[in-house]
Order: sequence, then structure tokens, then C-alpha cells
Amino acid sequence: MGLVAPHRRPRLFSSLLAEVRWNAGGAIFVATVLLATAAVANEKTGSAARTTAATSGKKEAAKAAKTMNKGAQAIGQGTGAVKFEPVTFEALGGWADDDHLEALAAFAKSCTSLAKAARSGSRPVGPSSSELLETCTQAVALIRDGATEAAARSFFEARFTPHRVVHPAGNGLLTGYYEPVIEGSRTPDATFSAPVMKRPADLMNLVPESERGAKAEQLTHARRTSMGWEPYPTRQEIDQGALAGQELEFAYLRDPVDLYFMQVQGSGRIALPDGGSVRVTYDGKNGHPYTSVGRYLIDSGLFPADRMSLQALKDWLRAHPDRMRDVLWQNRSYVFFRELAVDEPGPLGVLEIPLTPGRSLAVDTAHHAIGLPVYVSSVALTHAGGKGAGFHRLMIAQDVGSAIRGPERGDIYFGSGTDAGALAGITKHQGNLFALLPRGALRETVVEAEAKSAPAASRRAGQ
Repeated sequence: MGLVAPHRRPRLFSSLLAEVRWNAGGAIFVATVLLATAAVANEKTGSAARTTAATSGKKEAAKAAKTMNKGAQAIGQGTGAVKFEPVTFEALGGWADDDHLEALAAFAKSCTSLAKAARSGSRPVGPSSSELLETCTQAVALIRDGATEAAARSFFEARFTPHRVVHPAGNGLLTGYYEPVIEGSRTPDATFSAPVMKRPADLMNLVPESERGAKAEQLTHARRTSMGWEPYPTRQEIDQGALAGQELEFAYLRDPVDLYFMQVQGSGRIALPDGGSVRVTYDGKNGHPYTSVGRYLIDSGLFPADRMSLQALKDWLRAHPDRMRDVLWQNRSYVFFRELAVDEPGPLGVLEIPLTPGRSLAVDTAHHAIGLPVYVSSVALTHAGGKGAGFHRLMIAQDVGSAIRGPERGDIYFGSGTDAGALAGITKHQGNLFALLPRGALRETVVEAEAKSAPAASRRAGQ
């Protein structure tokens, strides 16, 4: 993710449909207008980590969320309305030169996960649920039958209408993230001592993982107890042994810095001493709001803002081992992982959607539905466009992040390894998003988001 960049109710289709409600006047996006400023790290969700398994657990989570938000102060007030205004495809700079077949393949990857969410009992909201699934079916059939570039472009132009995201800030912010490849071991030793932990059995979701980014200011997970629930231990408490004895460790990295940045990215590939490797993906967090440690260094006068980058932050932390822990503990959030099987695709976005480098986008689900195409345009972002004329590409909303907040906020997935990390680490550019909304789901020429405040958690902590 771009370092100087913002950091991923059982109605999963509520997220899928971006909370679309219908009335006689047409479609209204009920959106929380949270125009976030740049943070210094980006935490992605990978899997739609298991929500409370038992029915009683689900009731606990709902009750906990209600209690947690009661009387809390609102955030994002006064940011104004967000409008989705239709434009032509000709108005999208670089549209004709894009690889629409590649975008179609990425779009089709979402379809299995979206259909699974629908079958799970998630209640569809409004007619656009059927429109999206129908479009998915057509995309999968096109790919199966050997779609051409021309057919892929025609598919998007015939079935979607691009909409400019209009909001008071005027422009959006683009950052990037990636899957790091990190040296590690299955067992601890003098070289590898930072444990990678699996999800604890008593961790419960207060909100679905697909909505975690949109509700990042509140407590999103908690510890289930015999008396109900309580906040989970913080990063500092976990590092100091709060979860010791539970046998959660399944791999070890070189130091807390490697572990921290793998948690920030939400996935990773661990290179083992014997030449093998293990791929891991996000499987829940301790629920505390994300705090950027890079921003903490800048605000504390310990590092100049104009020199901050992903690599610069890593270098500073390793150059100050006496202060490293205290700085990392400023971010109270802590991410747990699960190991992917050899035959599982990876890395994974929200709802376990396989990510595609340069085509998968993390968005704020308060404004954009998971699975929908989003055209990303930035004249300033030249290092990732490939042609020196900026970045103009059709992407698919397939992920979320705790610092991806706002109607025109996008985090670009760049791929795996060092080169992808180098691109992600220097990405923090102005840009614009154009939401491609299904034609059959529209009733009006303007889709307007209500400026509706989101409750912040009454119990605050730090990710």
C-alpha cells in the first residue's frame, strides 16, 4: 500500500449493493460521508473471516454493536452530500486504450463469491441485487466461451453506465498495497522470533468483515466471554503475552517490523529455510481502530513528512530498536492470519475474492458495492500506468481496508514481491473514480448519497 496513504449485520448483500434503498424517486445510496485524510499505512482484509458461528454468538455480536454505538458521537459531519452523476464512456480518459478483456476476467473472479454470499441467506436489497448477479452470469459465460477484447468492451458498455463521484473535496486519493514475500520459519529460533498467529477461538465479529473498512472508527471485533463480550487485548498486550499458551503461533518472522508490515498488507508469502513457502491471508483482527505509526512519527516531529514512504518507515524502525516497540504499540490493532492450502488461490480480498494485480481495488463500502467495476483515472499517477500518460484503468471493487475511507478513495493492488512493493510504497496520488452502475438497476440520471453520519465507537482504542 502507498505508505503516505490511508490504510481493509449479517446482510452481506447490504455491502454488495452499497446500501441501495429504493423509493418512488429512484435509487438512493445511503452513504456515510467520511472524507479521510492520508494515513501512513494500509491494512487490507483478505478473507471474509468467520463471523460468529453460533446463533447465540450472532445475537451477542448484534447486541454488542448496539451497546457499543449507543450515545456515541457522530463522525464525518458537515462533509456534504455525495452524488453519482452519469457520464459517457467517451468521457473516461484512456477508456478506448484499456485492456477490457483483462478487466472482464477480474470481474468474473468476484462472481462465485457474490453468488455464495447470496446463497448464504444474506437478504438482497432492491432490484440491483438480481441485476448484478445476472451480469455476473453473463461475464462468466463470456470468459468460458473465449471472449475477445471487443466483446469484453461491449459487455461493459452495454450493461453499465459510468458515474462520476461528485463530492465536496473535488478529487480523490489513490494509494497501493501488495503481497510481501518475507523470510520466516515454522519454528522459532535465534533468527526468527516474531510469531504469526491464527485467529483465536474467542474472537467474535461485531460487524461483517466486508463492512470493517467503512466502520473503522468503531470497535469491529471483541472477545466472547461467559458474561457477554469485552474488548480484545491491544497490540501491546498481545506482544506482552496476553494470548500466551493458546498455541496460536504457526510461523515465525525475523522481527516485529516484518510482522507489522505483513499485518498492514493483510497477506503475505513466507519463504521457509528449506526452500518452500507458505501463503497466509487475513483472518480477523482484535477490533481496535487502526492508527498509522508513520503519521505518529510525523506528528511527533521524529520524521519529516516529505520523506515518508513504506521503506523509509521500515528503515527508521530498524534503526531505532530501542523505540521500535513503543512506536508500533501506538497502533493498537492486531491482525490474525490463516494459512492457505496449496490449491487455494491467493492473495484474497474481501469475501475471499482472488485478487488480480492492477485490477483489484479496495474501496469504502459505505459508498461502493463490492464486485462492481470502478474506472480509476489519475494523470499524476505515472509510475504504474505503463504508458507514461497517467493511470487510466477499469478496476473491480474487491477489497476493503481500515483506512480506505471516503467516496473517492481507492487502494490499488499491485501484486506480490519486491517490485510490487516498490510501486505500492510510492503511490499516493490524486485521482478520480467513476462507478459503473448496472443499467437495469437505475431509475434516475443522478444517484445521490445522503450525508448520513456514522456512529463512532463509544469504546475507542487505536486500528
